[in-house]
Amino acid sequence: MSNPLFKKINIFLKVSEETIDSYFNANDPAPIYKRQLSQEFEEYIMNHAPSIKRYSTVTYKLNCVNESDREFIDPLVHAIRRHFSLKKSIKEAEFKKFKRRNWFLLVFSLLVVMFFQGVMPYLLNMEHRIHSAFSNAIDVFSWVILWKPIEKLIFYWNPFLKEISIFDKLINAPIIIVGEKKEKMAVEYAA
Repeated sequence: MSNPLFKKINIFLKVSEETIDSYFNANDPAPIYKRQLSQEFEEYIMNHAPSIKRYSTVTYKLNCVNESDREFIDPLVHAIRRHFSLKKSIKEAEFKKFKRRNWFLLVFSLLVVMFFQGVMPYLLNMEHRIHSAFSNAIDVFSWVILWKPIEKLIFYWNPFLKEISIFDKLINAPIIIVGEKKEKMAVEYAA
């Protein structure tokens, strides 16, 4: 049974002329819609990440006190989506590199094992006692060399997919604007 607390994740943000600069990197001279997010703001959003599960829905709820604060909504939403799109593409590249490296290591390990299991026994004379000791050592070496790539390919890919899924949810999360009276306004931004 899933916990209902993790089904709907709301990220609350106050959008006003006073708070908008705190969401962006103060040293970035770019226009507001192209600026980098501040580390504190990214950390605030990523603090919700552990509670985001597979079937969770994430929603940004923006609190606008004045009508004039609405002009900051589009640049903020654009910056958030651009930031997490970049993070997602970096994580996807890391995952692709992880898979490529481990498949290469597995193929290389299989070639080494095939060489030692197939060719080396013919180089040693079957009548010598050293042959059985060396054959056992080759068996152990084969297990050892194949263990790590197989383990990584089976067990270590899930954290990559989880982070990619979280970034995807943060990119595509709907935006709900909440007014001063805490009632939902009619404006919702689609992903």
